[in-house]
Amino acid sequence: MLVVEEAVEIRVLSRQGKSVRAIARTLGVSRNTVRRYLRSDGLPHYERGARPGKLDQFKHYIAERVTAAAPEWIPATVLLRELRTLGYAGGISILKDHLSTLKPVARPEPLIRFEIDPGRQLQVDFATIRRGKDQLAVFIATLGWSRASYVELVTDERLEALLGCHERAFYYFGGVPREVLYDNMRTVVTDRDRYGPGLHRYNRTLLDFAHHHGFVPRLCIPYRPRTKGKVERFIRYLRASFYVPLASQFSCEGLKVDRDTANARVGSWLREVANARVHATTGEVPLLRLEHERERLQPIRAPWPGAIQPPVPSVRRYCRAATSIRSGCTKN
Repeated sequence: MLVVEEAVEIRVLSRQGKSVRAIARTLGVSRNTVRRYLRSDGLPHYERGARPGKLDQFKHYIAERVTAAAPEWIPATVLLRELRTLGYAGGISILKDHLSTLKPVARPEPLIRFEIDPGRQLQVDFATIRRGKDQLAVFIATLGWSRASYVELVTDERLEALLGCHERAFYYFGGVPREVLYDNMRTVVTDRDRYGPGLHRYNRTLLDFAHHHGFVPRLCIPYRPRTKGKVERFIRYLRASFYVPLASQFSCEGLKVDRDTANARVGSWLREVANARVHATTGEVPLLRLEHERERLQPIRAPWPGAIQPPVPSVRRYCRAATSIRSGCTKN
């Protein structure tokens, strides 16, 4: 019996044109299993049963301690003493096994640039622009092949905002990729490696959303930000080229940039600067490459019924203008 994440992937791969044989080979299951899940209606509402382990209630605490100590490492013996004071009754072997899944690979790896096919992957992330009562964050989505990016300023990073931004990004690009790559967002994944290495438990609402639009959610490897490097590099570029210049203009008048103002400006910046420049890696203009990649994207479906946020008016304007490529593109 498969978990809901695997059932979603079977449906999505089938919608993307994969044969039963290819899906079975990709997921390591029998062809009869693939056929059974393709014939059934809706998504399964069960999850693989598992009795809670002695360490389960302490995993969040362990993750916080490991994150706080990074890049240093806290020995299992030290964590065991701390967990004992919190009521942990298990042994050190279970703790060591769990810690082995959290420890980063120590040896340096050569930088190998990973290029993917058009229409395959979209890399997504949130970045905090400003903290405090007037918090401002930015949603960034970058297509892996064309390097075309979509940007939207938001005031929170909740699931409703994330899904709304996804749909507007699909509209901006003119289609839906076959997979979307995320960082370790709490709104996306509820339990990494829940069913084994690389087999994660995703937020059920996010899974329903992915199933509706026909993409497979993926997670980048922990401690390996380069697996999501295309969007990470764009975040730095956005700060330097768009937000800092805009914020400095406002600060001269004693004002702060708000979400609506930023979204009203970011559309023209994407169209005339970010997506119109010659990209340093590809040597081509992202908007020009997007014209080709759009042919490989999946058709956009109707808005997901669970969507809450309405489209931002300023976003509608620059989505319509996304295919308007101006001459005189500038280099990096």
